[in-house]
Amino acid sequence: MTATRKIGTRQEWLAARLDLFAQEKELTRRSDALARQRRALPWVRVDKAYRFDTEQGSATLAELFGGRSQLLVYHFMFGPDYAAGCPSCSAIADGFDGFAVHLANHDVTLMAVSRAPLATLLAYRRRMGWSFPWASAGDGEFNVDFHVAFTAAQQREGGIEYNYRREPALPAAVPGSCASNGAACAQERSPVQIIAAQAGTDAATFTRDRPGMSAFVREGDAVYHTYSTYARGLDGLWGMYQWLDRAPLGRNEHGIWWRRRDEYAPC
Repeated sequence: MTATRKIGTRQEWLAARLDLFAQEKELTRRSDALARQRRALPWVRVDKAYRFDTEQGSATLAELFGGRSQLLVYHFMFGPDYAAGCPSCSAIADGFDGFAVHLANHDVTLMAVSRAPLATLLAYRRRMGWSFPWASAGDGEFNVDFHVAFTAAQQREGGIEYNYRREPALPAAVPGSCASNGAACAQERSPVQIIAAQAGTDAATFTRDRPGMSAFVREGDAVYHTYSTYARGLDGLWGMYQWLDRAPLGRNEHGIWWRRRDEYAPC
């Protein structure tokens, strides 16, 4: 455990706190302004006939709304070749059930969507003790069109556009490197390799699915896409970090420390 500490008097603390308070107020005002900008984005009509597998059967995008006018989709990283859901997405999703009830009573449906088969998603949901609705997009175009699913060819050729920028081609494995001999040099694994292993797959397969969040609105029979965010744009949805950012030691991270909720040793 490490921390940069300054021991002071209550008066010194209050002076510093009031300075920080002014900055927090400014951040709040800026955040409110950004929220207004999000709502002012143009709506884009969705005309493609997407299909999803749900607990109620095959459904269209419009049917995912569940009779409400707004739909928030969390693009949960759970590809068809994963053995388990992404641990990071799982940490974010731990807060969904509590929020979903309030959102449903405010005309908003919260739904997770992944490419893994529905039976696999529901089995994982039971393991994690969740109840929020989860749909499988399968091998349809929904995840592709909303830039959270990619092909091996796109990885090789530098054709991935994620988080509003194009990524370089995925480097080929070098003989003798950790990329080709991961078991021999596990201590040198990258964070992505570590998380991929936790999902039961390799880094290349793991990163062909990506996290994100997309918002939709329905007016009559028309559905519109209003907003999408990815990567660090999801930080505000990751509840544990909002708490850690207010803890005395902050995030205080040394590598990949978090686990699925059922994988921690008893405290």
